[in-house]
Amino acid sequence: MKELSQLVRPNIWKLSPYSSARDEYSGHEAKVFLDANENPYNQPLNRYPDPLQHEVKALVAKTKGVREEQIFLGNGSDEAIDLCYRCFTQPGIDNVVAIEPTYGMYRVCADINDVEYRTVNLDDHFQMSAKEMLAATDKYTKLIWICSPNNPTGNLIDHDEIEKVLKGFDGIVIIDEAYSDFSGQPTFREVLDQYPNLIVLNTMSKAWGCAAIRLGMAFASKEIISIFNKVKYPYNVNNLTQEKAKELLEAPYEIDKWVRTLLLERERMIHSFQVLPICQMVYPTDANFFLAKMTDAQAIYDYLVEHGIIVRNRTRVTKCGNCLRVTIGSKSENSQLLAALRQY
Repeated sequence: MKELSQLVRPNIWKLSPYSSARDEYSGHEAKVFLDANENPYNQPLNRYPDPLQHEVKALVAKTKGVREEQIFLGNGSDEAIDLCYRCFTQPGIDNVVAIEPTYGMYRVCADINDVEYRTVNLDDHFQMSAKEMLAATDKYTKLIWICSPNNPTGNLIDHDEIEKVLKGFDGIVIIDEAYSDFSGQPTFREVLDQYPNLIVLNTMSKAWGCAAIRLGMAFASKEIISIFNKVKYPYNVNNLTQEKAKELLEAPYEIDKWVRTLLLERERMIHSFQVLPICQMVYPTDANFFLAKMTDAQAIYDYLVEHGIIVRNRTRVTKCGNCLRVTIGSKSENSQLLAALRQY
């Protein structure tokens, strides 16, 4: 890996971050707060939230098996994705490399930040070639994006190929593990200390059932996290989100139960789709959704919409022609989908 100072955008490396009132106060228990121009009424909503989310991070560290200094919390994983561009890439000069197909926000954030977005197609089994990924880089490549389990394909990317990229690239490698709770496989956040150029993304939107609170996580070295904290908005995670996250993080066994139930439903749904005359194949999945190749994805999608059932038509995505992406819902929701398709 290059020195971090060579990877970070020069203006960001030199940046003096905004210092909020809550950043400056520490060390003593206080009773009277007259430092942040807050209204003294309407407690507790009148107070600014903890800008570094210390209590939430303590619970995340315990749950995810990382150190607090290795955690960044943001407004969904999308904030961390955007920060990778804002911290490490120079608009109009640098580029990034990503697998294709994959999660669309990597490209959107590249376009917003005026950064060239290079893609390397997965093979017919939706697997990545490390050799092809590394061949797509040059001296201006700052980031490589890998989503595993991938979206919209659902499968884990081969672990050995990812390791080859980590070892062969001297920039930053981001592995988005939003769906890792459903895979049952070891995660790359467990080897953060081995790879100083690694950033691992996670979220509370999927297995944790908290898409509404918008809490994303990035795990990386202390040095990379400190760069993120310099650039993020001072109070990027609101207090309502922090409180709800603490409530959920203190009851992880409930989430384990949800995951087990969804995995059983995933097995039932895949088997049921495989015997549908209108389904040509279901691709292997390690996520809480699956990708199914249909006889006519657009017509089937339109039919389901008419019946009040919404799935995702991925026909226009690279290598996903005539494919529907189906999220695993409750047993009742899944049964309604199957009943409608059996009458198609």
